[in-house]
Formats: sequence, structure tokens, C-alpha cells
Amino acid sequence: MTRRVFVHIGAPKAGSTFVQNVLWDNHAALKRAGILLPATRTAQDQAMTDLREVSWRDPHATWTWDQLVGGAASWPGDVIITNEGLGGATAEQAARAIRSLQPAEVHVIVIGRDLWRTLPSMWQENVKSRSVGGFDAFLSAIERGKNDAFWNHTANRMLRRWGDLVPAERRHLITVPPPGSPHLTLWQRFAGVTGIPDGLCEIREQSANASLGAAEIELLRRLNRALGDRYPHRAPYRAGVLRHLVNPLLKQGRNELRFGIGQDRRQWILDLTDERIKELEEYPCQIVGDLAELRPADLTAAISPDEVTESQILDAAVEALIGMIGYADGLSQRAERGIMTRIRGRITRRLS
Repeated sequence: MTRRVFVHIGAPKAGSTFVQNVLWDNHAALKRAGILLPATRTAQDQAMTDLREVSWRDPHATWTWDQLVGGAASWPGDVIITNEGLGGATAEQAARAIRSLQPAEVHVIVIGRDLWRTLPSMWQENVKSRSVGGFDAFLSAIERGKNDAFWNHTANRMLRRWGDLVPAERRHLITVPPPGSPHLTLWQRFAGVTGIPDGLCEIREQSANASLGAAEIELLRRLNRALGDRYPHRAPYRAGVLRHLVNPLLKQGRNELRFGIGQDRRQWILDLTDERIKELEEYPCQIVGDLAELRPADLTAAISPDEVTESQILDAAVEALIGMIGYADGLSQRAERGIMTRIRGRITRRLS
């Protein structure tokens, strides 16, 4: 029977991808050490969409939450389930998830990051997941207390919704270290919570999850709007638009215009941060790091994508088209090499 289960539920854009990359890169080594990541990264994502019963679940998805839990139940050591989408579960869905993992000792892990960096990153991730809403509208809704999709993924709400289901000593809030900190600090904090020994995991050089510039992300938002009913589900959208446009082209573009929150919202962010920290100081949980790290360390001004000119968007589109020519040529050359390799293989087999 499973001894302990660590459920890492987010937050999105708080270093989750980095932590998950280390975990899945070392899946075999962790398993040998008695720590299981059940199934695969894709399976855990599909299980999350099943648990949450989301409208955007890939119709071709096969993994369910019960399958994931069932596959881990007989493991005699520790289990780690990690998907930042879990943080958006309702109270009922979270309760179902925790019940399904018992009688194992269930721990809940939440990662918190400062809002000055989180809000632009989360909006960008929304756009990269097919959203068509503008940045200013996104911020305005949050200012009014709307946009539950955002609020439900904040550390405060996730701890209330998930953490309340387990004893205080099994609730863990890890804070993201400020810019300039050693890049392994976040991983070391996560490993300390989950009991992963120092040196067990090989950590390869992690490529930064590059942000798009203001013009590039606005171009993508407009593309999403123009797509209409095409690519309605997350999986085909990621396989098509992210794989062939965002990752190989837009991320490699100039991205000269840094986008972010304007100075007109500076005090709102600072006040909201103080409220969050005060609430977390009063909430019984295990804090790994320092709540002061939730305060913005760099309030540098940036441009909103809503302020980008038509000329700047056109320049970004032209750059993307130029990049597309080279990208398509590369795909064609690789396909031709693959065909020639197969032909030579067949000729060699016939002659031998």
C-alpha cells in the first residue's frame, strides 16, 4: 500500500514546468529510490481534465482520475502527482481526489509567486491555450474580483480548497525565490518537501520558458480570434499552433517589446500582495521559503499588449512569415532525408 502521496496542484506560471521537467527526466531514478510518478506526464494531464470535468477535455483522452489513482495504489513507497491544472478543481472535486488517495498519508503542495510576474505570465499562458481576451480586460476583471479562473489558482484559494482537506502539517506552501536567486533553489525546496535525496536527480540545463513580446503575444491573440471554431480543444491546438508557430517561430522572434503591468496598477498590486501575505500568515501550513518573496522585487514599467500599434503587429507577422519559410524548408528537408533513408534501407535489404 502507498505510504505517502504528494499532490502538487500549482500554481500555474510559478515554476511548475521546471519542477515537472526534473521529475519526469528522472522518472526511472526516482522509481528505483521508492518514489513513483504514476503513468506519464500526458496521462496525469488527462486525469486532471477528467477529475475537473472540463469542457475542453480532449475527446480522444483515455486516462481517467480513477485509473491514475488505481495504478498508484499498490505502490509500497511514496507517490507524486503533479499537474498545475489540479489547482482549479472545485471543492467537491478536490475532496473526491483526496478521498480516492486515502488511506495513504496525503500531502498538498502549492507554489506561490509574486503577482507582478504572475499576472502577465498567466494571461500569456491563457492566450497560448486558445484564449482571445485582451490583457487590460483580464486585469480589470481581476481588479473587480471577477475571473474565478485566476483567483482559484492563487495560493490562498488553493490552500483553502485543498489544504483544508488534510492536516496542517501536510499542507506545504513553497515560495518562488526572487529574480537572481540560484536557479536550483525552487527545486531544492520541492525536493525537501517530498523527501527526494540530494543528488538523486540529474538536472539538465533547463531552457527558459521564454515569454513572448507584446507584439508577438497580441498577434497570437488575434490569430486565436480569427481561428473561429478551428482547433477547439487544447490538445490539437497545442499540437498545431504551439508546435508549428509559437515554439519554433514566435518564441524565436525579436520579442523586443517587454509586456507587463503598467505603473497605474502598481499600488493595487502592492495592496493585494499585503492582503495575500497577511492571510497566509494566519493560515496553518508549512511554509518553505519566505512569504516576503511574494512581494514584487522588480516593479519595472512595461507596455501592455493593448497598446501595441498596428504597425508593430504587422512587423511581428512579417517576421513570423519569414521564419515560417525557413521552418517549412527545414521540415521538407528532414522529410526528404527520411524518405531517402528508407529507400536505401530497402535496397540494402534486397541486395543482401
